[in-house]
Amino acid sequence: MTKRPKPGKADSKRYKVVKYAVPKKLKARQNPILNRFTAVWVQSNGVPFDTTGFFATLTRTNTGQLVSTRSFDPFGVVRFGNIRTLTRFTYTLRTFDSNGVLFRTRVIPPGVEAFAIIG
Repeated sequence: MTKRPKPGKADSKRYKVVKYAVPKKLKARQNPILNRFTAVWVQSNGVPFDTTGFFATLTRTNTGQLVSTRSFDPFGVVRFGNIRTLTRFTYTLRTFDSNGVLFRTRVIPPGVEAFAIIG
């Protein structure tokens, strides 16, 4: 088994939201595969970090209201069971280690099923 590193404390700030235009004939309404909002924390090569002891908070960006706090599993995944997909609001996702040290902050746009935190 390959040992995955813990995430670094320095935020790379190398992230962006990419949106693609879909031709009209391909715009068939499909249900999401994931029924609850899920985030995955991965290295730049796509391999998940070892996130044992890490947790995440999800707040509404416009109101600052805390919506949910959940723990990561050891494989870099956190699932917010109370947030249905596709998301309807803009959220702020913050990730912390077991000591409460803030590692990353990302803004999640509406209409999202899953989100990858890279780096």
